[in-house]
Amino acid sequence: MRTALLQSSGLPGSTVENLKVLDEAAGRAAAAGAGLLVAPEMFLTGYAIGGDIGRLAEPADGEAADAIAETATRHGLAIAYGYPERAAGQVFNSAQLISADGTRLANYRKTHLFGCFEREHYTPGGQAVVQAELNGLRVGLMICYDVEFPENVRAHALAGTDLLLVPTAQMHPFQFVAESVVPVRAFENQMYIAYVNRIGREGEFDFVGLSTLAGPDGVARTRAGRGDELLLADVDPAFLAASREANPYLEDRRPGLYRSLV
Repeated sequence: MRTALLQSSGLPGSTVENLKVLDEAAGRAAAAGAGLLVAPEMFLTGYAIGGDIGRLAEPADGEAADAIAETATRHGLAIAYGYPERAAGQVFNSAQLISADGTRLANYRKTHLFGCFEREHYTPGGQAVVQAELNGLRVGLMICYDVEFPENVRAHALAGTDLLLVPTAQMHPFQFVAESVVPVRAFENQMYIAYVNRIGREGEFDFVGLSTLAGPDGVARTRAGRGDELLLADVDPAFLAASREANPYLEDRRPGLYRSLV
């Protein structure tokens, strides 16, 4: 499945403009043969929007989700994007996957909140593994800081995730996560990982870009720089199966030696 990574911060504070950016990117991605477009963490509204988070937060089936479903249907590709989700009087840092026919396939709430800013504005999610079937692949969702916890990604591997989507807002000075940690996570868990970042300054944060799609061999299939980019790379189920046979980490585990972790 050809996968498109939208590295952009859009226009923080404007859902309307960000929907336009997403629509334009979806058109370009579909024209290049992509079956999936992945946007960054909080792409719908912007990340560093402080007091506007409550005002801009929407339910998972809100107007923005309907607009993105229409975009996905019109361009014929699935879309994953980050947004602030309002539910049961709380706000979550969430990511949603919508299929090419407009069906809401999966909605994930960030389980590991990063820093004082996120803990002040969001409630942590309580479900580590959220998956959906897409074009013959088992696709999982997590957000940014979540991927830095090896237990989190291993839980996805044990649940059979083939492609892990990680909308992110990775900031300076932690660029080594995109450069080194993500490819290692892909290798040690034998999966593809699409890590899609924001760029530039927002408030106190300086986002570093460097979005990547890493394969189960630990090799980046594509790597962005620091600016706006639409990247394309292929997720190959045959290569994934061969890599898992050659690197049987999950079969060779000895859970009895580290029972407290499992």
